[in-house]
Amino acid sequence: MELHELSPMPGSRRKKKRLGMGLGSGKGKTAGKGHKGQKARKSPGIGANFEGGQMPLARRIPKRGFSNFRFTVRYQTVNLEELENRFEAGAEVSAEELAGLRLIKCACGPVKILGEGELTKNLTVKANAFSASAAKKIEAAGGKAEVI
Repeated sequence: MELHELSPMPGSRRKKKRLGMGLGSGKGKTAGKGHKGQKARKSPGIGANFEGGQMPLARRIPKRGFSNFRFTVRYQTVNLEELENRFEAGAEVSAEELAGLRLIKCACGPVKILGEGELTKNLTVKANAFSASAAKKIEAAGGKAEVI
């Protein structure tokens, strides 16, 4: 059998039902949308939170207080076990190297080193923040944890 001889199983591929193609087509005239109404129009503008004209729940509930969510610093995190696996002893680890190895998405945002795993190599790690356990483990292995 050659590639050009391959074809789908008989009956497995059906043509799409063409809606609104005349009264004899089985889905002609109103094309399965019924008569008139909001859903029968060309583009029914019904949002996910539309409640039939009733004031939506998200607008009925009182909004109070302040949320700091928009202003929080979102760190890209890397665990020590990743540094142990990817870097040689004596290496200097910075955001550019981490981005190059795809441990973080890009070197543009702040990076935080977390203490998950063990570290046996002496590394010079430059990051924006360290967890207490990560800094302790890096220095115990003979490396340096530099905050930039």
